[in-house]
Amino acid sequence: MKLRILDEALSVVHYNPDYPIPVWATGGPFFSITRTQDELSIFCCTRTIPEGIQAVHGWRAFMVVGPIDLELSGIISLLAMPLAAKQIPIFSISTYETDYMILRDHHLDEAVDVLLRAGHSFES
Repeated sequence: MKLRILDEALSVVHYNPDYPIPVWATGGPFFSITRTQDELSIFCCTRTIPEGIQAVHGWRAFMVVGPIDLELSGIISLLAMPLAAKQIPIFSISTYETDYMILRDHHLDEAVDVLLRAGHSFES
């Protein structure tokens, strides 16, 4: 599978479920906003988060170069299983066209090595 590392450093922000979506969260080239009955969770570019906002910084992402056929199965497991075997925790985000893996930035180099050894490739 061909993968691409996103350039932007990411952060995650957590709010109560009824909190309004902040405008700054949508300011970068990557953001993912999920609202459930229990929470509002936002992954976004670190540089867009204003000073004083409580966030967990230090995340990076890579994507499966797509688009991926919606009928395919097992895409996430092909990436998650070798990473889990090396104790590299991930978040996965799926969109209409592809999948993203988000991991701590200090795991990025090791994750790339693990995935290359598992037969995947990265765009340069």
